[in-house]
Amino acid sequence: MRIEAYNKIDPVYKTGKTSKITKTAETGSTARDEVSISSLGYDYQIAKQAVADASDIREDKVAKLKGRVDSGNYHVNTNDFANKLLEKYNALYN
Repeated sequence: MRIEAYNKIDPVYKTGKTSKITKTAETGSTARDEVSISSLGYDYQIAKQAVADASDIREDKVAKLKGRVDSGNYHVNTNDFANKLLEKYNALYN
């Protein structure tokens, strides 16, 4: 078997030629990069920080449930619990 297209690959990828780097003329002043954030971006940053500062635990609900558990008034329906458990299991493994 003879492959003759090996010399045609080089022009496609331009691997055989090196590119010449040209140097631009310096202007004498120092150029600086600047970043400006839009008002929408600023609002997004504020909202993101507010969410990060908020607690993941809702203390009012926890206190209410804890009071019910401590007083013995909190009862779980075992059928509902079993159904939810099976739903989660089936969602993961099916």
